[in-house]
Amino acid sequence: MSLQEDGEKSYDPRDATLKFVDREDELDPMSCSSSLRAEMSCGHAVTPESLTDWCRSQLKEGHYKFRCPALVGDSNKLCNKEWPYSEVRRLADLTVEEMEHFEETMARLAVAEYADVQQCPQCKTKVERMDLSNLCVKCSICTADQKKTFQFCWQCQKPWKGSGPRSDHCDNAGCKNQDLELLKTCKDITLPKVQGVDTCPSIRACPTCGQRVEHDRTGCKNIICPRCKVEFCFVCLKLTPKCLKTSTHFILCSDGVAPRQTSIPVWRRK
Repeated sequence: MSLQEDGEKSYDPRDATLKFVDREDELDPMSCSSSLRAEMSCGHAVTPESLTDWCRSQLKEGHYKFRCPALVGDSNKLCNKEWPYSEVRRLADLTVEEMEHFEETMARLAVAEYADVQQCPQCKTKVERMDLSNLCVKCSICTADQKKTFQFCWQCQKPWKGSGPRSDHCDNAGCKNQDLELLKTCKDITLPKVQGVDTCPSIRACPTCGQRVEHDRTGCKNIICPRCKVEFCFVCLKLTPKCLKTSTHFILCSDGVAPRQTSIPVWRRK
């Protein structure tokens, strides 16, 4: 589909499956590349290099769905149309190595979003935890092989000890939630740009899914969880729409600074 010139990807002008256009690369308007531009399904022009670079950056940020970042016309509105991976693979002219990296990363990110999966400590096969509030998990492979139920602790990765179900810890020595310990012991920080916030825990658990998050101390008090993509106030821990009823992004809301969390919310996926 493409020719390689000086190590840079470029489209083959004889490729009749592509729609070539005579306008700037809308993913990288400052590019000086002379490479041919092709039109994506959303109508914006790309080169294989700019498309590859953009999609790779999205994977690094934890996004496995690729959306167009180009502006719509002369407005400040982003296109945001989702590109099918089959289209990205073709117009980015991904190499075999790039396809392997993209597809493995996309699969891992999708699993992290929709399922709670890790290895069984005994047989090393992947096990999905269906009840996110229960640390006692059965491995069906080990159970079938041993002809008796094998359960392990999702938290300490040791054979289950004690009664179940449990959401805090099993009875193995040293079994404790490291994220919860961090919530209890993390240092305090200030948010210089948020009026009224003199001190706040540096680590929070997302109130929607329980993901551990930190604030970089720049900008406003509201952040978007990298896992569930829900926006909430890092200070009061309310979802942003509720928080902003009595405040702004840069002013403390009426509930003040929420205390350190003593439990981690369980994600109730819809």
